[in-house]
Amino acid sequence: MTLALVAILVGFAGLIWSADRFVAGAAGIARNMGMAPMMIGLTIVAIGTSAPELIVSINAALDHAGGLAIGNAIGSNLANVGLVLGVTALISPIPITASIIKRELPLLLIATFGALFFLLDNKLELIDGIAFLAMLAGIFYILVTSKSHQPDAELATDTEHVPDIPQSKAWLLFFVGLILLIASSRALVWGSVEIAAALGVSDLIIGLTVVAVGTSLPELAATVASALKGHHDIALGNIIGSNLFNLLGVMAMPAMITPSALDPEVFSRDYLSMTAITLLLAAMLIAPLLLRKFKRQEPAGNKVGRIGRGEGALLLLAYGAYYYLLLSVSL
Repeated sequence: MTLALVAILVGFAGLIWSADRFVAGAAGIARNMGMAPMMIGLTIVAIGTSAPELIVSINAALDHAGGLAIGNAIGSNLANVGLVLGVTALISPIPITASIIKRELPLLLIATFGALFFLLDNKLELIDGIAFLAMLAGIFYILVTSKSHQPDAELATDTEHVPDIPQSKAWLLFFVGLILLIASSRALVWGSVEIAAALGVSDLIIGLTVVAVGTSLPELAATVASALKGHHDIALGNIIGSNLFNLLGVMAMPAMITPSALDPEVFSRDYLSMTAITLLLAAMLIAPLLLRKFKRQEPAGNKVGRIGRGEGALLLLAYGAYYYLLLSVSL
């Protein structure tokens, strides 16, 4: 038990440290090879923010802990919206841009309800994984084509965090980050499965709680830091982009590696809770725009409103309510 707890703590610390190096190295390599900053932000950096969830999901599936892999993806999305966005809004209210409402939010809702359709039978099969990856490819295509018409000011905000480092150092960061990502996730998965067995709870519950919060720590750190520095567009866009990739990229891994039946609670309790908090976020984003239209007010530039401290508290309350539901039925 003690060794398992140490493995979880070391795994969390390793994931956070190595994910940052991996993303910096990959983005640096792409930039040095002449890849457009816009494409780096949309592909390498976007995928890199979900690298902990992806690697943990792959390792969990390879260890036949499919419940942990699914719980990690769903639980991370719940944590990203309820915990990460809630805490960030409490620290520094987040402006809402019209582009988020018109582009990223509809894609997130499409992905959420699209994945819901494939989980209705409580099975995760190879065809589901292929469908998830196909949807992810389609969404990436839409984002790439829409960003090509993005105003220069927006593009600068999206890509200003792409590193400019020497190629040799970029490759070193990439390989060190990748190796440590894999090693850290292996330690985290092993420790989590051991703890679940010792406590007599399912690996699904461990994935929804301990592992999900742990793999969301990079998003929490990056989002709070972005908000404090005034990069609010990055903060909100990072959450939506990460949730998109968790839904369609991370959830595809157990379907492709170890297809299996799901616990009924995955759909009826966990996925529907994730859908509910996603719709709550959508309502918070859309309400200021509708209110402005009702009052016939023109938006101030690209800003149509904000997620303030009241909304942040509500998101945290919703996340806490889910945990109460989860613990009440699992204890």
